[in-house]
Amino acid sequence: MPEFDLASAPLRDLNQALHAIEPGTNDLAFDIRNPRGSHAVAVGCDAPLTVNVHGSVGYYCGGMNAQAAITVRGSAGPGVAENMMSGTVIVEGDASQYAGATGRGGLLVIKGNASSRCGISMKGIDIVVAGNVGHMSAFMAQSGNLVVLGDAGEALGDSIYEAKLFVRGQVKSLGADCEEKEMRPEHVALLESLLERAGMTDARPSEFRRYGSARKLYNFSIDNVDAY
Repeated sequence: MPEFDLASAPLRDLNQALHAIEPGTNDLAFDIRNPRGSHAVAVGCDAPLTVNVHGSVGYYCGGMNAQAAITVRGSAGPGVAENMMSGTVIVEGDASQYAGATGRGGLLVIKGNASSRCGISMKGIDIVVAGNVGHMSAFMAQSGNLVVLGDAGEALGDSIYEAKLFVRGQVKSLGADCEEKEMRPEHVALLESLLERAGMTDARPSEFRRYGSARKLYNFSIDNVDAY
């Protein structure tokens, strides 16, 4: 198992090693020690790697991830798993702003709380947050799923498109064109699958409410001008 101690090894060497995986190699598990809030840890992975980061990280950890399973055994700064394509990113602590922003696929799990704009402009990613999310989460979310086991801040789902939002706790306010939706059997099944994948099977789908687009802002209408 390759091991990098960022107290002595340059971050560039780590990321170069993660990008230089040869086909057929068995060295697919990486241990990263002493990240000390470093930015851009394990960005751009494009192989079925297992990356364990022992400590907290700064900006953009796991950004553009494809295929890799990345675990942060600490908290993460802004933009964790930004533009993720596939694979998994697990944050065992809290996450700062715009976690999972523009994500196109894969699963992001945050076992603590997430700050503002979690899932902003998400485009297919699945995000499960064990705690709370801050204001403007899922702003302009186009597709994918955001599951929040705690509470959501102001303007949840503002200008949302076709993403699905599931919240177990309280929602401080809904954003423009976001409304509560019926929980049909297919949504219960989807939510149950997401909770299982995230390892949060103690939560029951019946405890959640679903939110999504009211579809009034898809095309300009003078009747809805106050909402733009």
